[in-house]
Amino acid sequence: MNLYKNTTYDEERALYGIKNAKIENCRFEGPADGESALKETSDIIVKDCRFVLRYPFWHTTGAVAENIEMTDTCRAAMWYDKNMVIKKSYLGGIKALRECEGVEIADCKINSSEFGWFCNDITIKNTKMTSEYPFLKCADLEITELEMTAKYSFQYTENSVIKNSILNTKDAFWHCKNVTVYDSTVNGEYLGWYSENLRFVNCKIIGTQPLCYAKGLVLENCEMTNCDLSFEKSDVSANVRGGITSVKNPESGCICADYIDEIILEYKTDCAIKVNEKR
Repeated sequence: MNLYKNTTYDEERALYGIKNAKIENCRFEGPADGESALKETSDIIVKDCRFVLRYPFWHTTGAVAENIEMTDTCRAAMWYDKNMVIKKSYLGGIKALRECEGVEIADCKINSSEFGWFCNDITIKNTKMTSEYPFLKCADLEITELEMTAKYSFQYTENSVIKNSILNTKDAFWHCKNVTVYDSTVNGEYLGWYSENLRFVNCKIIGTQPLCYAKGLVLENCEMTNCDLSFEKSDVSANVRGGITSVKNPESGCICADYIDEIILEYKTDCAIKVNEKR
């Protein structure tokens, strides 16, 4: 294995196309302001490195990155990559991951707007994320212990599972299909509109106007806090612990809660609404 160690690179395509190599304690920064330092590389290990310049990992196949830092100027850092492991690292800069496949992320901190668009087969564990528009049109996500602050997350995402996470995000899961969320807190506005086969198990859902215009929506043993105007025009099977602030015009299915403060039915519905406690 070729070794590149204790060196600063700032030229264009500094290590373009290298294979079977280890890059250790290097810095990618400097006055030449070059781009695409590790483009078209394969079978590389990158450890204890700092990336300031743009587009370092494009079309990379087979990489392990550990304890690396990507600053806020390291934009569009990982595009079109396959079979990559990223651990104990900081990923900054807009569009840090895009059109990638087979990526494992663990024990990382991420601050990247538009993170993870058009990606497939992504695994994330024990990670903190700040973003604005993460995971657009992704498929086959497996996420565990993600603490996320975002705005428009998981839109058009398909065939994915999220567990033991804290998701502070508005407009999450719009138009998603076949997504299940276990043992998590989802805090935000307008959750899950226009979704299909979205399922929450043992979750806490917080925020106004959740889960409207959905098809095949399932809530199993969930809590709903400050959830007014819920389930409008949705096909839903919901079993809720505690109460719901209000339910408005559900389309079909069944909603069961300990109590519902207000039920708004402006037209005939095929949804059965059951309340376990009298208020």
